[in-house]
Amino acid sequence: MQPIVNIAAYRFVELNNLAELRTELLELCLLAELRGTILLSPEGINVFVAGVRASMDRLLARLRQIPGLAELAVKESLSHERPFKRMRVKIKREIIVFGVDGIAPQRYTSRRLSPQELKRWLDEGRPVTLLDTRNNFEFETGTFQNAVAIGIDDFRDFPTAVSRLPDELKQQPIVTFCTGGIRCEKATPYLEREGFQNVYQLDGGILKYFEECGGAHYNGHCFVFDERVALDPALQAAHI
Repeated sequence: MQPIVNIAAYRFVELNNLAELRTELLELCLLAELRGTILLSPEGINVFVAGVRASMDRLLARLRQIPGLAELAVKESLSHERPFKRMRVKIKREIIVFGVDGIAPQRYTSRRLSPQELKRWLDEGRPVTLLDTRNNFEFETGTFQNAVAIGIDDFRDFPTAVSRLPDELKQQPIVTFCTGGIRCEKATPYLEREGFQNVYQLDGGILKYFEECGGAHYNGHCFVFDERVALDPALQAAHI
């Protein structure tokens, strides 16, 4: 059997003609026997899809023809089975629900820190606060050593949680992180708006860090929202 390619990708970009695009992408994915979810929004696209390599290449080729998506970055892992039961393409107001006016990553995003650079900082013992922007159950599945949990059950509660952070953090270096980077695209600019002056976001999130740096400075696994439940630092399904 051919291995199943699992991709996670997103990009904040102004998209138009969403209804027509939804119909086209759903037809393409069904014909290619792909499964998963594609979210379309005026602010961009969010993709979690699984299938054989040839089918995935067809989808990615079409996505990269869409204006603004030529540089769509993809995080990839392999499995023996598809971790999704069906294929869905949905139109949403936001590709990641935040609900705060004025936070628009397609127009502004905060400074990015590459996985290799974060690892170098941690190897050197540089003073930095690692702020986990994910939900509590994700934090409990695994996180970076000495990371601080934002303490939420839903990402929409992030602004309220920020109000509880100590004021002294506003002057200190902070690196935010999440599963694949999409939540930090909104969380980090929000922190800046609230007066945090030295904030970075981990580019590509935990999954990209695993891909490039393995499990260095990380404890446990990374929760994923599909039937695999969690991935280990080798990007294999963790038995938890």
